[in-house]
Amino acid sequence: MEEVFGTERLNELLPRIKHFVKTELLPLEKEYLHRPFAETAKVLEKKRELVKAAGLWGLHLPKNEGGLGLSLCEFGQVSEALAAVPFYGHYTFNCQAPDIGNMELLSRFATDSIKKQFLHPLLEGKTRSCFAMTEPEYAGSNPVKLGTAAVRDGNDFVINGHKWFTSGAEGAAFAIVMAVTNPEGLPHKRASMIVVPTNNPGFKIERNVPVFGEQGSGWASHAEVRFTDCRVPVENLIGEAGSGFKLAQERLGPGRIHHCMRWVGIAERAFDMMCAYAATREIEEGIALGEKQFIQGFISESRVEIDASRLLVLRTAYNIDKHGAANVRDQISAIKFYVANVMLKVLDRAIQVHGALGVSDDTILSALYRHERGARIWDGADEVHKQNLALSILKNYGLDVKAKRK
Repeated sequence: MEEVFGTERLNELLPRIKHFVKTELLPLEKEYLHRPFAETAKVLEKKRELVKAAGLWGLHLPKNEGGLGLSLCEFGQVSEALAAVPFYGHYTFNCQAPDIGNMELLSRFATDSIKKQFLHPLLEGKTRSCFAMTEPEYAGSNPVKLGTAAVRDGNDFVINGHKWFTSGAEGAAFAIVMAVTNPEGLPHKRASMIVVPTNNPGFKIERNVPVFGEQGSGWASHAEVRFTDCRVPVENLIGEAGSGFKLAQERLGPGRIHHCMRWVGIAERAFDMMCAYAATREIEEGIALGEKQFIQGFISESRVEIDASRLLVLRTAYNIDKHGAANVRDQISAIKFYVANVMLKVLDRAIQVHGALGVSDDTILSALYRHERGARIWDGADEVHKQNLALSILKNYGLDVKAKRK
């Protein structure tokens, strides 16, 4: 692996990051996994200071923003290492979703004024943010169709609309909002992205949407949000008016790499738990669970599928670094549905091997399954990515469905 995707600085950083995760974060899991967000956050703030002191803060950011300038391919491998502690790792290193995507977006496309007011406190870990695009009234897999509108009124935008699954809204300092600014424009040029402070009187969190019975809190929540005559300066526009869809693709392409490598890390954690339990759990006197061929099949298939997932994701990350996300859309679609399914299969096998213990909250497995089942839906449902990939392939064989429908 190192021979293919390793670099000198990554080979120096990864052992330090893994050591920090093992010694500082993993021991917290048993005590804090099921505690309220506020209690966990206090503990993690101290750990964040240790990350800064170790010079490991802002790994994903360019050097001009105070980061180390890791490539996407390099950071993907960092992301996998942090996923060994799925609910703490990325937050402790200030690279959790949706903040990491917002940081990358603002770093590349925001004005200096927006950077000073919103990006820099986010980079320092003083604030959190959220991303408001999905709407309950419209299909989330088709973001060109939105009901939220931002109407210009003098030097302001006035935003009205309804969003949900605005992840991390609780406690966030600002939202990046996708809203229609050019209603008469072409479908992909109607919406824009606008920064909205959450202390704006027109911004209201109606609830945290329960997911598999858990409401979540803080960065691990999914809010339903209303914008009612929400007035913000025109200067809060990111990029040009009507560029929202393009910016969304710029944000979501690398973002899917972050997700996929995190999923590889989660699968690796579940695999480790499965193997450890299979090797030590006796089902008969002197006979371990791992001696059964069914279990051996789980282990061998999981090992190969995780390795294949990692290589597919890093190949995609390498090609994004080299050619840009727009030129590797097919690879991005492929890893999105493939890796999500591998992670869930490995989690399911690990739960099955643990038996009743696996579905209890005495291990992290059940919490991971609840939290990560959405992987096949977030950032584009599996079915959408599979369809897009198939249509792109068929186009090479002379079948252009989009052209045919015009």
